[in-house]
Amino acid sequence: MSEENRPQMPTEAGRGPDPGRAAGEPALTPRGTPQRAPVSARRGDEIHAFPEMAVGEGDVRTADESLEAVRGTSLWRDAWRRLLKNRLAVFGLVVVALIALAVLVGPPIIKAATGFTYDYMPPGRTQSYAPFTAPDGTFSATHPMGTDSAGRDMLARVLQGGRISLMVGVIATFVSLLIGLTWGATAGYLGGKVDDVMMRIVDVLYAIPYMMVVIVLLAFFGGRSPLQQIFLLFAALGAVSWLTMARIVRGQVISLKNQEFVLAARATGVSTPKIIFRHLVPNALGPVIVYATLTIPSVMLQEAFLSFLGLGVQAPYASWGSLAQEGIQNIAVFPWQLIFPGVTMALTLFSLNFLGDGLRDALDPQMRKF
Repeated sequence: MSEENRPQMPTEAGRGPDPGRAAGEPALTPRGTPQRAPVSARRGDEIHAFPEMAVGEGDVRTADESLEAVRGTSLWRDAWRRLLKNRLAVFGLVVVALIALAVLVGPPIIKAATGFTYDYMPPGRTQSYAPFTAPDGTFSATHPMGTDSAGRDMLARVLQGGRISLMVGVIATFVSLLIGLTWGATAGYLGGKVDDVMMRIVDVLYAIPYMMVVIVLLAFFGGRSPLQQIFLLFAALGAVSWLTMARIVRGQVISLKNQEFVLAARATGVSTPKIIFRHLVPNALGPVIVYATLTIPSVMLQEAFLSFLGLGVQAPYASWGSLAQEGIQNIAVFPWQLIFPGVTMALTLFSLNFLGDGLRDALDPQMRKF
């Protein structure tokens, strides 16, 4: 190719003025971008190492913003924020907290203000009075929920019954949690024949009607004293409520036992019980907490059913179930004896279920929004 036919690169001197470029602006490079001086970073700023995670203008962050991003958040903080956005869960949490506070401080306040207790029967008064009604038929705020057939204040009895019902639910759930965590975590971590034997025992117990087991235990060991009957009720309900908990924990441990932190603990010589209860169980607490909050109302309902049959809490103590059993006998004449304990128990059970559903959604990783 001759020198005349070879294409020549245009020079700045041989090119006419560019109407789209202002005077003094650098010419375009072969790639099409103008040659500009590099932007100098402001003092106190730092270039983010991962631009896709940067927030704000460009890739530059101030030192305070970088430290705030490094601090980040935690699973429990995110779960708490998501829980507060669930209106039904917040409603359930508030109602459960108010009822728990009322059953704790209510009976002493009623005793100090009026002198009535859950088992106090005024002499010569064996008639049930309607709410806000005095013995002479006039209006009175002495008995806001009325009285029962023996003249005992229904408000004091409902609050005292709430103590026992909540205690049955919490303590029985704690017993089932203790047994289920130990059984399920051990079976899931050890695996093999140990897992097969332990879970076949769970399957056999699943085949037996658990309510029948509770009734047999209460009928065989109960009847000694009202206080011993309550503690036996705690143990009996907790001893048959751990089966599902064990299966949940076993599944969580199986999915976690081959993670890096477990392998590192095993390589450093950590014993098997410490790996199970210090490394695996704390990382499986999310589903366990959710199931525990859903177990409490279930156990309370079972206690109410047993008390309704006469196998639960015995006099002079009372629970919401035993109060409902007494109220059902006089529902046609004195309906408030059934309405107040029944409504209080239903409200508590609904609130606990709302709270459990909210915790399940808050602790579910698939519900997380980034």
